[in-house]
Amino acid sequence: DDSGGIEQVVVTATRTEQPAAKTGESISVVTAQDLQATQTSIVSDALAQTPGTIVVRGGGVGQTTTISLRGAEAGQSVVLIDGVRLNDPSSVDNEAVLGDLLVNSVSRIEVLRGPQSTLYGSDAIGGVVNIITKRGGEGFNANALAEGGSFDTWHLNAGVSGSEGDFEYGGALNFFHTNGISAASERDGNRETDGYTNLGGTLNTRTHITEWLSLDLRGYMTDARDDFDGFPAPAFTFQDDAEYGKDKFYAGYAGLNADLLGGMFHNRLAITDSRSDRRNYDPAQPLPLDFYAKGYDTTYEYQGVVDFSASDQLTFGAEDQRSTINTASPNVFVPAPTPLRASIRNDGYYAQMQSTVFDRLTLTGGLRYDDNDAFGSHTSLKLAAAWQIPDTDTTLHANYGDGFKAPTLYELNSEFSNPTRTLSPETAHGWEVGADQALLDGRLRGSLTYFERRTKNEIDFFSCFGVLSAACSVRPFGYYDNIDEARAKGVEMSATAQVLESVTLTANATWLDDIDLSTRTDLARRPHWEANGDLRWQASDAISLGATLTYVGRRFDSAGAFNPLDSYTLANIYAAYKFDARYEL
Repeated sequence: DDSGGIEQVVVTATRTEQPAAKTGESISVVTAQDLQATQTSIVSDALAQTPGTIVVRGGGVGQTTTISLRGAEAGQSVVLIDGVRLNDPSSVDNEAVLGDLLVNSVSRIEVLRGPQSTLYGSDAIGGVVNIITKRGGEGFNANALAEGGSFDTWHLNAGVSGSEGDFEYGGALNFFHTNGISAASERDGNRETDGYTNLGGTLNTRTHITEWLSLDLRGYMTDARDDFDGFPAPAFTFQDDAEYGKDKFYAGYAGLNADLLGGMFHNRLAITDSRSDRRNYDPAQPLPLDFYAKGYDTTYEYQGVVDFSASDQLTFGAEDQRSTINTASPNVFVPAPTPLRASIRNDGYYAQMQSTVFDRLTLTGGLRYDDNDAFGSHTSLKLAAAWQIPDTDTTLHANYGDGFKAPTLYELNSEFSNPTRTLSPETAHGWEVGADQALLDGRLRGSLTYFERRTKNEIDFFSCFGVLSAACSVRPFGYYDNIDEARAKGVEMSATAQVLESVTLTANATWLDDIDLSTRTDLARRPHWEANGDLRWQASDAISLGATLTYVGRRFDSAGAFNPLDSYTLANIYAAYKFDARYEL
């Protein structure tokens, strides 16, 4: 863990509470205190500060935002909020809806890197981002935040949390507005700003029905409007226009928890549901609504955890996931096109055993079987080991993991579906080795990890321009096919230092080599180097100061090493003054 504290407890690596040092995995934790100290409002800004995480945003706040964990594609990582997937089945690549994801009552964010399909199924090739909101606490707690700044930016947030008898609760409302900047370059004469407005809410409750039975109810929603630029006639180049989008996302979770056999056998039965509704409008067209996409995802799941002892734990479960897409692009020639409607079902079964031997060596092994009604079955394996050496405060870790990604509903059923065969799932095999070391009585902690992942059968669009074939006679514009293979390898380095009693420095750097194996060229938007630093000074009980620095190295904007992009450095400074226990500026 790169946030300090070798006994940092995490839940994402094993789907149970475990010390990070025992998981054998690479995982970063961003706490509520981190978000408050750095005054971070956008979740993707917080993710960009973690090792191995590349964030791509197509303009200002609210524009299309994607993440890449260790060089994986945008749709090859799972993003959760309170147990519900944010991956949108109506999108082309099933990527998560991140542009509208603001910091709202967040308790912690865990970023788990490396293939994780054994516990998380499809899409978990790059890793898993798990966002957990606040719930519980003593009594009643309320907080409110108001911010204003340049570009006519306003941010209002209010939240409550606490406990009342057998009832734990947490919830918040968020409002964000900015006039923004132009997504199209101002150097080309584009002066129209692309504004953004977002209203969001979270809810997280637990009711203790008996000493051994409890009910969880959780909810998440966003309702956003974003202006964006396009390719209007007659030039058809990227430039200012009046296009805008309206995006809504709703997610819910209901779970029943039962602790049996004296608390040794933990059971969870849950249903999660998410619904996305994205619509694009172009006021310059006779029919302003020129695109809509609706996605639905419902998952029924059971998870059991058996604590045989303090050092031996078995986790097992089953999931039934059903996803649906409904999308179309109306235009003046076809004002009411037949929408693409399709569904897919995936059943998954998993088991993982974790055991600590000799009080130092923790071994983990897991297996998963998935049955998908589109491509058939797939099996995933996970092996991990962590060796703790108390005498030197050292932890050595290594793991191997499988990942897979099912073809998306759009790839399988759109007008660009493969005309000759059923697409196969993308598959990945990854491994890593690393060490975590504490020095100077724990005032300095560092970690070094080498990782490598190979991905086969990657699905990409095959263009039929200038190609004569039977498939292209059916799909004249092109179709999706399993045509790519990629290899990602790299080194992640991180350190936390208590420079003085009141000064803390956190830094990390990632070297990444991510290439298309067929062309031996860099994949798009994968910098070879990225680095982050965060310096915090608690000057007094009332005053705190700090600065963050982010460096992103040179990369290419297009696959095949085309359109080079320069490196850049982003600096943020922040300060806070506490008037008393209640008010802070």
